[in-house]
Amino acid sequence: MSPGLDQNENWRMPAETEPHERAWMAWPSAAYTLGDTPSEADEAWTAWAEVANAVAAHEPLSMLVTAEGRAEAQRRLAGDIELHECELDDAWYRDSGPTFVVGNHGLGAVNWVFNGWGQQEWARWEFDAYASEVATTASGAARIASALVNEGGGLHTDGEGTFLVTETVQLDPERNPGWTKAGVEAELARRVGARKVIWLPRGLTRDSATYGTRGHVDIVATFTAPGEVLIHDQRSEEHPDHAVMAEIRSVLASSVDAAGRPLRLTELPAPKTLTDEHGFVDYSYVNHFAVNGAVIACSFDDPNDDEALDVLAGAYPGRTIVPVGARVLFARGGGVHCITQQQPALPGGNA
Repeated sequence: MSPGLDQNENWRMPAETEPHERAWMAWPSAAYTLGDTPSEADEAWTAWAEVANAVAAHEPLSMLVTAEGRAEAQRRLAGDIELHECELDDAWYRDSGPTFVVGNHGLGAVNWVFNGWGQQEWARWEFDAYASEVATTASGAARIASALVNEGGGLHTDGEGTFLVTETVQLDPERNPGWTKAGVEAELARRVGARKVIWLPRGLTRDSATYGTRGHVDIVATFTAPGEVLIHDQRSEEHPDHAVMAEIRSVLASSVDAAGRPLRLTELPAPKTLTDEHGFVDYSYVNHFAVNGAVIACSFDDPNDDEALDVLAGAYPGRTIVPVGARVLFARGGGVHCITQQQPALPGGNA
């Protein structure tokens, strides 16, 4: 099938829990990810490498890397990780990479418009606006162009047509001026097979601040199976996300999925850590990555780590829970899920 010829293809975005052909990431190179000192750069490279090597222990992994970053990546990454050299602005490939779908004739890759999380003044996207082309081409997927400004961290699906999104992302006037809910839903139906879109009012508080995404859903809630949703549970009334999550919980509790099933909510505790030097944190165990046979989970060296990992083990029976340090990632604006992207296995594949 020729790239871009996606009409009448019946594209479907599989659930993250379905088998993967491989995963995709990008190696950090931008100053606002690497920091201002050699020690800060070392922290970033160490954090990305820990996630990459954990993923690669369970499924093939491809890594985008700049020419300048190749040597450092090769020094830190497992030898079987495939490197793709290209220009990059940053390393949040969940957002700048494609959203993979499957259709009547094989694999598709939705190339959303990427504009630096709503034209954030600190962001650069000269190269990241085209970074999705790397995985699209290398995977052999049919390229599916979308006019919607969107990021992979801005949606979650159960694989059966139910999607979670937030009003503050898809309806952001700096992303999609003039778009309505109906228009977004129609585009999601065409490109990723959405049959029911559940609109959450917003994301977490820190994520709505200067260096956030304005409300990505992937630190708020996720599907573990059709009808089953893990939800961020900020228990401290001191934290503004306590009220935010009460509103989101209410929306989810009154929603049904594409098959008409009420959603069963499982609360995943927020870390006990409430603040850092910049204010209230948005640390979230929801921001994990389900890979073949395992879950790569955020760990915060926090008293709630053990409880959260136990909840994840119960939510993903049969999968190994692999904790990786996430404080360094969140200090730079994201977590494990934000830096990873799955390429689903096609029916009859070996994954």
